[in-house]
Amino acid sequence: RAAIYQYRCREEAPLERLARLDRMLEAHDGALDLVICPELFLSGYNVGDKVRRLAEPQAGPFAKAAAALANKRRTALIYGYPEQTGSVVHNAAICIGADGKVFAHHRKLCMPNEFERGHFAPGDAYTVFELNGWKVAILICYEIEFAEAVRGCARQGAQLVVAPTALKKQWSFVARNMVPTRAFENGIFVAYANCCGREGDFEYLGESRFIGPMGQVTSAADQETLVLAALDRQEIDLARRELHYLQDCPLFDRIQ
Repeated sequence: RAAIYQYRCREEAPLERLARLDRMLEAHDGALDLVICPELFLSGYNVGDKVRRLAEPQAGPFAKAAAALANKRRTALIYGYPEQTGSVVHNAAICIGADGKVFAHHRKLCMPNEFERGHFAPGDAYTVFELNGWKVAILICYEIEFAEAVRGCARQGAQLVVAPTALKKQWSFVARNMVPTRAFENGIFVAYANCCGREGDFEYLGESRFIGPMGQVTSAADQETLVLAALDRQEIDLARRELHYLQDCPLFDRIQ
């Protein structure tokens, strides 16, 4: 039982964003196993140098408040944030369990533009972990656009790939076509968590979505909302019995 919080960008402090999420979850108290927020949810994406000013360590004030929220609403929580480690900042995402403890932490591996290359240091590893009996991977935005990255996570056992993102309207092809293909070609679930509205001169697409292993989509429009989905691992088994992409892909490793 999962949800994506499609946040509408606005000028508000990090803890106000978290309080808004808390209010959104009130009607679903205890009914969700996982809630996913967009890329750089703490700070916003198109905010210039503000992203560095708002950066926090992994166990900073926002993480502590997020842990309290996860415990209160009895759900795991994944969100993106700028992570401060000494003088270095990473574009990161963290998974906090319903017990308030950190399950996983991911640093974005590849930066798509000058803004990110100028503000963030890259990570160096895939992030695959177990949550409530599921193998879950985190990829941030641009990373999921690489077939190699999703396939790498799937080959490490991921059944669900979670992708916090900040996708503009001009790149609608990514959400509508590319991301569903990533789920289909690996026989996995994908959760693509976007924001919506405007942030500076960015207009975000919205259209956050869950995609199943047979390519089926549960999607939002362009308003602030919770996108809800019930994920069933039996669908993965069915897809992989019918479509052998994942088991056959090593055949191509030997071809030069």
